[in-house]
Order: sequence, then structure tokens, then C-alpha cells
Amino acid sequence: MIAPLRLLGLAAAVVASAATAQPSAPTPELEYAFTVKVDVAPPVEMGPADGGRKRFIAITGGTVTGPALTGTVLPGGGDWQVIEEGGLTRLEARYFLKAADGTVIEVTNLGVRVASPEVTDRLARLQVVDPSEYYFRTTPTFTVTKGPHDWMRRSTFVARGIRKPDRVLVDVYRVK
Repeated sequence: MIAPLRLLGLAAAVVASAATAQPSAPTPELEYAFTVKVDVAPPVEMGPADGGRKRFIAITGGTVTGPALTGTVLPGGGDWQVIEEGGLTRLEARYFLKAADGTVIEVTNLGVRVASPEVTDRLARLQVVDPSEYYFRTTPTFTVTKGPHDWMRRSTFVARGIRKPDRVLVDVYRVK
């Protein structure tokens, strides 16, 4: 049995160590890779499901520009969203890119958009909203054949999104 004073001392040591904890490795750096400009159709509203207001937004095309990748967004993908009360929107976008060299790249992009209920409503009604009024972050993953774009399978990425009335801009960064 552990004596009460010893137990109190162990608890204090754990709290002190948590307060002074440092990462065991250097903070990862982000390297800008490219921006995807995704053209979208008007939302299709499903209604209440999965804990919020569910909707689908078809992807109609777009472009990819940046130092690591250029190309186009192929039409036919989509963004499945659930808008929860309190301003959290869960996002799941799936679509294909076609690199300038012809390579087709599958994108699965999961993320969240967080805003006040008023800003969430303005975004849902396709109004122009300053990106400083909401948090829109995703973690894209890429499926691609072996070849010049295989590096996309071998890295982790984070992205910041900006919602416009007729498109979404996604700045993609490779975590170094």
C-alpha cells in the first residue's frame, strides 16, 4: 500500500512534469506545395442526418497551381458536409486531380470548418465571408501511381481552405 503522503508527492511530480513537458522532437515545418481552386455547384440539401444538417456539394472542375504540382481538378467529385449546431461543419471531399503530365491523383480531404452560427449561416447561403471569420483546416491524402508524383503518398499534408460563393481555395502544405 502506498502511504498517502507518498501518493500526494507522486501526484505533484506528475503535475509538475506535465507543466514543464517539452516535445521530444523539433516542431515540424510546413512547406507550401500548391493551391487547388475547386469550382463547385450549388449545395444539395439533404436535411437532418448524422447529428446535423447534411448537404452535398458537387465539384465541377478547377485548377491546381504551385511549386510542387500544376494541373486541373476533374469534374465529378464532391464534398459531403454535416453542419452541426454551434458552428462546427464536418467536411469530407473526394475528387481527382490531373497533373500537367497526365497523372491522375485521387484526393480524400477530411476537415472541419468552425465559425459562429451567424457566419456558418452566411457561408451556407453562399455569401462572401472574410476568411478571418472562420477556421477551415483539412488533412488531404493522395492516392497516386508510382512515378513522378509518388512523393504525395510519402508525405503528410495539412491545408487551409477559403470558401467563396462558387469555389473553394485549398492551400496545401507538406509537413516536413
